[in-house]
Amino acid sequence: IRAAEAGIKINPRGLLCCIPGVSSYVGGDITAGVLASGLDDMERLGLFIDMGTNGEVVLGNRDWLVCCSTSAGPCFEGGGIKWGIRAMKGAIQRVEIDTSRDTVSLHTIGDEKPKGICGAGLVDCVAELLKSGRLNRAGKLIPASSKRIRKGEDGLEFLLAEAKKSAVRQDIVVTETDIKNLIHSKGAIYSGVEVLLKRVGSSFQDLEHVLIAGGLGTALNVEKAIMIGLLPDLPLEKFTFIGNSAIAGTKMCLLSQEAMRKAEKIAGRMTYIDLSTDPEFMNNYTASLFLPHTDIS
Repeated sequence: IRAAEAGIKINPRGLLCCIPGVSSYVGGDITAGVLASGLDDMERLGLFIDMGTNGEVVLGNRDWLVCCSTSAGPCFEGGGIKWGIRAMKGAIQRVEIDTSRDTVSLHTIGDEKPKGICGAGLVDCVAELLKSGRLNRAGKLIPASSKRIRKGEDGLEFLLAEAKKSAVRQDIVVTETDIKNLIHSKGAIYSGVEVLLKRVGSSFQDLEHVLIAGGLGTALNVEKAIMIGLLPDLPLEKFTFIGNSAIAGTKMCLLSQEAMRKAEKIAGRMTYIDLSTDPEFMNNYTASLFLPHTDIS
């Protein structure tokens, strides 16, 4: 339609187009993401994961595509986290814990004073807490392991940045509730991938490329994402972080009619698999609510 009909104030003859979705829970953002990622042109088996409130997963190559959606929750975008913020300047996205000195090194987007923590930073933080022995496999903080673990308003919390070092002039912390939210989110995404692969008779080892999208930050530490059970344990060279692929694909469609036609073809090729009625998904999800999983191997 003409953009003016929708009240969008651009050139009156400007067009408003909608990139087609696949189902109620796999929308045009995923179609645009697959277009930008190039998954639909790959010869070998590839996996596309969009880490947002709905964790959408697309599996396939140039011959076929299947997809599903899991309710991951908003924590990858900073939602539902005490000091969670979107990936913006001042967002903590790298965390390193020095076990011997009980100190924390933080890296923020734009190298500014910390304002909060984004999705990539939360993954980093939980992996570091687990690795350093400050967090158990059930996601509970261990008070005796660090002076930075203390009692807060919402239970135990880990001090990331003191008020005097933060841009908000308050202590920035990660709480046990935050960690629990991340465990539920990572469990949903991992289980969705696991079931989707099984449905098509494949396994993690068959994957040649894993493309990770979403507004987590400027980069996700794949090794730490594997450590907490968010991503499958595969060689690191198989993973590529592609950032906000929905916007990248939308720009392609905005600039090229050929890209828009290709997006329409991609949406038409994707087969949607509903996990909400799949008992195996629920079993796998329950088994994944540990760090990294119930199956320690």
